[in-house]
Amino acid sequence: MATIKIKQVKSAIKRPADQKATVKALGFRKLNQVLEKEATPQVLGMIKKVQHLLEVVE
Repeated sequence: MATIKIKQVKSAIKRPADQKATVKALGFRKLNQVLEKEATPQVLGMIKKVQHLLEVVE
C-alpha cells in the first residue's frame, strides 16, 4: 500500500485532549519530526483531524 510522509509543524500544547491523543497515536514525540505511515483510511482520518498541526511532506 502507498505511504505518506507527515511532519508535525505546530505544538499540541493547549489543544483539546482528543487532539493531543491523536498526535501521540500517530507516533509524534517532537516538533518538526517526520514520520512515514501507511495511507490507510484510519491514518488518513487521524491526519485530517489534526491537519492544522501537521504538514504532508512530498
